[in-house]
Amino acid sequence: MSGTSDEEEARRKGDDGPVVDQEQFSALLEDSIEDLYEHAPCGYLSTLLDGRIAKINATLVGWLGYAREDLLGHKYFSDLLTVGGRLYHETHFAPLLRMQGEVSGIALELKAADGSRLPVLVTSTVKTGSDGQPLLIRTTVFDARDRRAYETELLRARQEADEERERYKRLATTLQRTLLPPALANVPGLDVSAHYHIASADEVGGDFYDLFPLAAGTWGLFLGDVCGKGAAAAAVTSLARYTLRAAAVYDPDPVAVLGNLNTVLNHEYSGTDPRFCTVIFGLLTPDHDRGGFHITLAGGGHPPALLMRADGTTDYLPTPGGQLIGVLPDAQIATTSVHLDAGDTLLLHTDGLTEAHSNAGADDGERYGDDALLDFARALAPTTASDTIGAIRGLLKTFGSGVDDDTAVLAIHVPRPDSGDQQ
Repeated sequence: MSGTSDEEEARRKGDDGPVVDQEQFSALLEDSIEDLYEHAPCGYLSTLLDGRIAKINATLVGWLGYAREDLLGHKYFSDLLTVGGRLYHETHFAPLLRMQGEVSGIALELKAADGSRLPVLVTSTVKTGSDGQPLLIRTTVFDARDRRAYETELLRARQEADEERERYKRLATTLQRTLLPPALANVPGLDVSAHYHIASADEVGGDFYDLFPLAAGTWGLFLGDVCGKGAAAAAVTSLARYTLRAAAVYDPDPVAVLGNLNTVLNHEYSGTDPRFCTVIFGLLTPDHDRGGFHITLAGGGHPPALLMRADGTTDYLPTPGGQLIGVLPDAQIATTSVHLDAGDTLLLHTDGLTEAHSNAGADDGERYGDDALLDFARALAPTTASDTIGAIRGLLKTFGSGVDDDTAVLAIHVPRPDSGDQQ
């Protein structure tokens, strides 16, 4: 008997020491549950159905700075809320709790005994009896001070980011404005109009254009597109504009002008960050014998100009074989010449127009393309410079967010005598 009794005692003790008897274990468990309730990392309180506090744990009492006896049976849950929180509790929280039996994760502010505010997240549940009738309301309160501080810091950081973005937008807009001529030259006997469409206000584009006087009775014009966006592209745009104007004064031959620009860009940007552009340069001279204007165009990898005749016929003026300006030490430059009669309109554009997508909301949005632009121009002809630019502005609006790149357009028109279409 004694041996069996010893074995049972050993089994009861086990490897971890003596086994606590059932009475001791129950007392320990009850103490642990009570301690867990009182000193939980969140606040607990139970209220009667009218909101009077019936039970509250030490954690929440400590947060609020009250004596427990000042709360039990004397205060209502709504008394612990700020004025705004009390209003929300009466109009939203309590009605929802009555209808649903539970309200979870509501952000409120508790008012401590010293008047300070404690941001919290509140979850309340209606406790019912065996007959299904509500008995009391159990509420769990989570300290949201760290979360509020995080949200405040996040909001501050977002405001600073928005302000910085707004400053950058203003800078980009100002910089973009400096890269375009404040006004195009007034050419007697010519109607001129231009437009610059910005695809994104956050970045400076690389499109540029100009029309300016040279020697007596001669004008130069150009329109181009620098690769890339941002400050680096803006620097190349500025360099290209002023190089073209200076080169045209020195030697107005279109091939010589683009050759000068090619030399400058290739020399300045031939390292690890090459920069180049497409550009079309034109030399305008009035034709005193036939009337109208004679124009010679030189193209360096740029989309061809569109010629809309007075009789309605429309087609591209190809400058095939022209190479990108700035890539090679000696770029091949293509030229073409044409006479602009009364009623004719010439349109120069960058590829932001033809690269736009006509169905921007769809994954398979179609590129607008050269053929579509040609059909568009044929429907306009005969037209004026101002009407052409107005129609293209309307077209760009129809693309919405489908315009991924900046677009520059420049139109020149020879008005008919006494037609009233000269601007």
